[in-house]
Amino acid sequence: MSQQPDIRRLTAEIEEGMAFASALTAGMARVIVGQHHLVRSLLTGLLAGGHILLEGVPGLAKTRAIKTLSALVKADFSRIQFTPDLLPADVVGTIVYSGRTEQFSVRRGPVFANFVLADEINRAPAKVQSALLEAMEERQVTIGDETFSLPDPFFVLATQNPVEQEGTYPLPEAQTDRFMLKVIVDYPNADEEQAIIHNHLTTESIDLQPVADTQMITNARSLLRRVYMDERVERYIVDLVRATRNPADCGLKELEQYVAYGASPRAGINLSMAGRAVAMIEGRGYVVPDDVRGIAADVMRHRISLTYEAEADNVSAEDIIGKILSKVKVP
Repeated sequence: MSQQPDIRRLTAEIEEGMAFASALTAGMARVIVGQHHLVRSLLTGLLAGGHILLEGVPGLAKTRAIKTLSALVKADFSRIQFTPDLLPADVVGTIVYSGRTEQFSVRRGPVFANFVLADEINRAPAKVQSALLEAMEERQVTIGDETFSLPDPFFVLATQNPVEQEGTYPLPEAQTDRFMLKVIVDYPNADEEQAIIHNHLTTESIDLQPVADTQMITNARSLLRRVYMDERVERYIVDLVRATRNPADCGLKELEQYVAYGASPRAGINLSMAGRAVAMIEGRGYVVPDDVRGIAADVMRHRISLTYEAEADNVSAEDIIGKILSKVKVP
């Protein structure tokens, strides 16, 4: 279990080590109007070392937000536009033969970057999705008989469009489990939408300069593992995750008919890491239950498989998570 550190000293280190976070947020705000939850989620995943899946209809600045973040961090960035004819070698790389040297050599794919944007990931078939998801989990790629480590940090941000079904290959639940967060990107409000229209008509281009580098991110991730989490908060995370599997255990027997299977143990690990990242963003060296509650839906919505009864009764994973959060006792 966690041993309590010197909270004041740790908080001071966090304030110093997280100075770049406010600069990142400010830089994102120069380009992205509104979408505060999206920006905060990107920062949470970046600090916690977890990959992010963004879902939303076209035109909500999903790709723009990711490209802006990559411009603000001095790191290698690559974009993979997923299409039905994409091959695994187009993602991870392949072996090519040179007629001039009469030798085979490895040509690395776009996955060898610090930031990888997998745009419209559900437009490529399962074998291509699996090639990327394996790299996400193992942090390495095997090409031929050689294994190559991926850069550190390695951060995958994938987008998908939920409204189109033709020509798409939905990610299986077991594969979406590799993503730390699944963030639902919603429409802007009226004032934000007016600002978007106004900004689009201006001819001024925004010159973004890097405000952070990979070493800063690596240092912040090392600091994150020292953020204190009380045993009672750890137990609260366990209770939340287990409640998705057996809702009756927390007095929600009526939800059992809607849940085919609940969140995996990876959900608890990711809740712990994401909760620590949220605490760091707030400038604290310790996690409070609200840090966990605020990120719970993004961590667990893609890890709960629903039954046909849930679809028939129009019950979503968010509905189930909301009821669990209201029922499980907060320490």
